Amino acid sequence: MTIDDKTPFPVPNSTVSFWRAQPDKLDDHRSTEGLPSECDIVIVGAGYAGASVAYHLLDNNPAPPSIVILEARQACSGATGRNGGHLKPSLYASMGNMSAKYGLEAAVELAEFEKAHLHSIKDLVEKENIDCDFQLTRAFDVFLSRTQSEKVKNDIEALRMAGVLLPDVQYTPESKAENVCGVKNAKGCTSFTAGSIWPYRLIIHLLRIALSRGVNLQTHTPVSKISETPDPFTNRWTVTTSSRGSIKAKKVIFATNAYTSALLPQYKGKIVPVRGICSRIVTPENKLSPYLPNTYSLRWSPTIYDYLIPRPDGSIVVGGARADYLSDLSNWYNVIDDSKLIEPAKDYFDGYMQRHFHGWEDSGAYTDRVWTGVMGYSSDYLPHVGCVPGKPELYIIAGFTGHGMPQVFLSAKGISKMIRENRPFKETGVPRLYETSEARLKSTENAILAAVEGGTLKAQL
Repeated sequence: MTIDDKTPFPVPNSTVSFWRAQPDKLDDHRSTEGLPSECDIVIVGAGYAGASVAYHLLDNNPAPPSIVILEARQACSGATGRNGGHLKPSLYASMGNMSAKYGLEAAVELAEFEKAHLHSIKDLVEKENIDCDFQLTRAFDVFLSRTQSEKVKNDIEALRMAGVLLPDVQYTPESKAENVCGVKNAKGCTSFTAGSIWPYRLIIHLLRIALSRGVNLQTHTPVSKISETPDPFTNRWTVTTSSRGSIKAKKVIFATNAYTSALLPQYKGKIVPVRGICSRIVTPENKLSPYLPNTYSLRWSPTIYDYLIPRPDGSIVVGGARADYLSDLSNWYNVIDDSKLIEPAKDYFDGYMQRHFHGWEDSGAYTDRVWTGVMGYSSDYLPHVGCVPGKPELYIIAGFTGHGMPQVFLSAKGISKMIRENRPFKETGVPRLYETSEARLKSTENAILAAVEGGTLKAQL
């Protein structure tokens, strides 16, 4: 689907990511042969957002609502099952821009919320005994431009002078950077605590918990439309699927990310499908992979960057490749076709480790798999969370701009508070800037395109 298309629905036959190479038996699950005629809550989307909302709605709930999850394709087959598996909070990178626009207090709130996800996910994995390769580690942002490295150093110093505590962020200058991070031609680097995870396994486990608590999961059931208003007699919304009939619900939660505007047209241009590309790199069986204990982001500019996540099996998940395709919008902007690779970037990852990392020159590392995925980029770089404006029983949790791993889980907890405890948004613990609103929908801002044109696209890793 291209820039001119109006209905961003998921396409069939998507490329197969490493995470989904061996699908779980829940991948094509349908709890019942037909759809129930009604329920309390319909959740549209069975990815990170949808599964997290269901988990929080049911966790320690003595009077659980009846919930139906409708998924257009397989379970966790969207962006969550295609990302890099990087749980990396943005502790300083966006704070300068956000503080200039919204104030320092609001910007700090964003960073603290993302940071809180590290231990929230750790606690979740331990509490529910989830086998998903979760690890706490250090993340390196490696700058391959002196200009950018100096800017980051100055930005961090300015934040500290303004009273922002950044005790976990360590900056290393060019004189020591290559030795510290192991990346060739590094002009500086920062490091801080982050995490890595097998995202598909995490979400499948959350869905299995939901099923055990009575949730009805229906995969391969794309939603085609939602009624404009609830039924005046039953006060229920009608959720219509493409081929399996309809279901009536008191509340509907749109965990639809890139595909949101297909069902909520008021979000057209506000949450834009953006296609990305990712890979898995392995070494031959007769060679030992050089040890990489940290995750990485290699940054040539604020616009051009890659990310790397070492795996416990010795392989490396590498994504990005923006240098090869970002200049042509038709490769990525408002594109929802994840059944094809991004043609200019399909060979980008060949020889990647040998080119960029000391000690990998004779490793024989090669590209094992390449896939694409579609993210939901917000036109102002902020997620849309809360009640859909003018429709108080419809909720949205979408628009995470390729950075959802340290944003979604606690946003879903906030949505559940709104529903379970009838809390207003301001009492959910979700950052104030995440709240979806009529003002945001009316805004003509398109920071996505402005960033590309200005060469300052925010690195969402």
